[in-house]
Amino acid sequence: MEKKDPIEEARRYVANAEEVIQKAGYDPELKSYTDSKYIKAAGDYLWKGCLIALDAVLQIRKGKGRPSIEKYKAAAAKRDGMLLKFVNIGYETMHLVMGYDGNKQKKVCDAGFEAANDIIDRCAKMLPAAVCA
Repeated sequence: MEKKDPIEEARRYVANAEEVIQKAGYDPELKSYTDSKYIKAAGDYLWKGCLIALDAVLQIRKGKGRPSIEKYKAAAAKRDGMLLKFVNIGYETMHLVMGYDGNKQKKVCDAGFEAANDIIDRCAKMLPAAVCA
C-alpha cells in the first residue's frame, strides 16, 4: 500500500470542506449561511484535515486511545510556538464553533478555513521532504 503525503491529504480535506459549505446556502443580506448542518460538516472536515497534518509533524498517536487536544497543544508548544497559536485558534474555530455549534456567520466560517490553511501550511514547512514524497 502506497503511503500518502499527509499534507496533500490534509489539503484534500479542506477541498472537501469547501464543497460541503457550498451546500449550506448563503444569504448575502445576512452575511450568513442558512443551514448549520453543512457548517458542522465543513468544520469537522477542516479539523480532521488539520489533525492529519499535525499527526505527521507531532507524532503523538502512539499507544492506545486517541490523543486529547491537550496532548496536541503540549506537543505543539514543545515544537513551535506559532504552531501552538494556530492550533488554539483552529480548535476553537473549526472544531468547537463550526463543528459543534454550527455557527452560520460567513466571517466565522472564513476564519475556520484560514485557520486550517495556517495549520497545514505550518506543518508543511516543518515536515522533512522525505515524508511528503
